Amino acid sequence: MRTLAWATLANTVGTGLWSAGAALFLTRSVGLPVTSVGVGLTVAAVVGLGASVPLGHLADRRDPRTLRAVLQLGQAAVAASYLLVGSFATFLVVAVLDALLVAGNLTVRAALVAAVAGPEGRVHAFATLRAVANVGISVGAALAGLALTADNRTGYVLLALGNAVTYLVSAGLLTRLPALPPPPGVARVGGGLAALRDRPYLAVSAAASVVSLHAVVLTLVLPLWIAGQAHIPRATVSAVLVTNAVLTVLLTVRLSHGVRDTPSAARTMRRAGIVLAAAMLLYASSAGLATGTAVGLLLCATVVYTVGDLHHANASAGLAYNLAEPAALGQYQGVFGLVTGLAQAAGPALLTLLLIGGGRAGWVVLAVVFSLAGSAVPVLTRSASRAGDG
Repeated sequence: MRTLAWATLANTVGTGLWSAGAALFLTRSVGLPVTSVGVGLTVAAVVGLGASVPLGHLADRRDPRTLRAVLQLGQAAVAASYLLVGSFATFLVVAVLDALLVAGNLTVRAALVAAVAGPEGRVHAFATLRAVANVGISVGAALAGLALTADNRTGYVLLALGNAVTYLVSAGLLTRLPALPPPPGVARVGGGLAALRDRPYLAVSAAASVVSLHAVVLTLVLPLWIAGQAHIPRATVSAVLVTNAVLTVLLTVRLSHGVRDTPSAARTMRRAGIVLAAAMLLYASSAGLATGTAVGLLLCATVVYTVGDLHHANASAGLAYNLAEPAALGQYQGVFGLVTGLAQAAGPALLTLLLIGGGRAGWVVLAVVFSLAGSAVPVLTRSASRAGDG
């Protein structure tokens, strides 16, 4: 696990670098219009989801350690290729390749974590790596600030190259893990589309993906909501994100202990929906309050939100792993990621319309949706468990 943690740290430092600087690199250094960047990234994200299931299936048939290392070598090449972008057409090609590799890498990572940690330790390992990832992203984002402050071609080139180097370092660290080939014949059970035909599993994935829309609220809608409240300082957005990041590092592993098996994972998802619903109502209540009170309420809501976020992440890992066919674990992780990705792709447009356009009533509607979706998971999970036993 230590080697995997170091590889994750290296990988996510690059993620932080690129996430913080990509938009400005593409607009200020390359010269693409903001709308073109938005359209290109949206198209790439949707197309990229197509890699989840095939690469998950491949991870069942091959050593996930080697497969992930190869994918990260590909990601290093694509990260460096952004330096060749000079038009929307080349940007779209590079962005699509990037998205395909990212989606595939996430699926193979899930299979690799399961192979390294085993059935008893995979949820705890997933939580540990999430905490490490948050540290890496924070470090990368802070380093990106140097390039963004310089705001010149040299700084942006170093940012892109730095992202590429972190993939190379991560791939090198992964090769230090022992080989993890699948047992003979195990990946041939059920065929390449078994998970896509597993309706009970798809139903659980869909309900969990609805709850996953909370991520769009934090990263996109809430900053817009705060910006629309003239009495709330813009710096509150940073305070909210830092609060979430710090609490995620501190609490992720601790809260993962509550997910011991499939029933406890389902109960944790129900709890996540209720806690996130409470956070949405608290966020909505900040409108119209005095500045100090509003800022304090937003930060308190973020504490509640983070607990719900972590419950959702740990429950998702437990359900995605425990309800999967053991002979096709990677493929099932790909399907879970695909369903979640589709929800995330639709989320920005839907939630901006609901929460920014709908005001407080929209936040109440979303709170009800989170609560209902989370509460449906235990019922759906029992159905999925019976189907698996059959």
